[in-house]
Amino acid sequence: MAQSQSALKHLEFDLQGPLSATEVLTERCTQLKLASPPVIRAVRETGPELKPSSQVRALLGVKSNRRIRYRRVRLVCGDHLLSEADNWYVPDRLSTDMNNTLDTTQTSFGTVVKPLAFHRRTLEMAPLKDPAHALRVTALLVSGAGMPFSVVVENYSRVLIEGTKTNP
Repeated sequence: MAQSQSALKHLEFDLQGPLSATEVLTERCTQLKLASPPVIRAVRETGPELKPSSQVRALLGVKSNRRIRYRRVRLVCGDHLLSEADNWYVPDRLSTDMNNTLDTTQTSFGTVVKPLAFHRRTLEMAPLKDPAHALRVTALLVSGAGMPFSVVVENYSRVLIEGTKTNP
């Protein structure tokens, strides 16, 4: 239990650092030896699109007539689910190539938008008590030019703090 609490605090610390969430997950995948090579894939989930709330629109600085896209993914490394993320973003603030990559590949959002020299501003971080997820993070992604372009809500898997269980 104490080890899990320490691992959770370490994950929280890492997610507030200078690395993107994808980079943090890649490091964790490497440390936990979840896959070789430790490649993070964004597996898109289908289902109803969640409309952006007025709070999301305010954070992104867009009016109700401006288009915001929604993307829900499961970030996996090998066969291991690391995170489930809801992402609202302003497509006009990304390049055509970035939007195309998001629509047609399993490349993570953080990897695709890396050329924007973005940083994450954590808005909320809360431990979770559900059996599958250990932590929920809500963050605003802001480009190096100071323009907010995405709001993400990420639910991080317990595998990130407990590792994988192996049977003797």
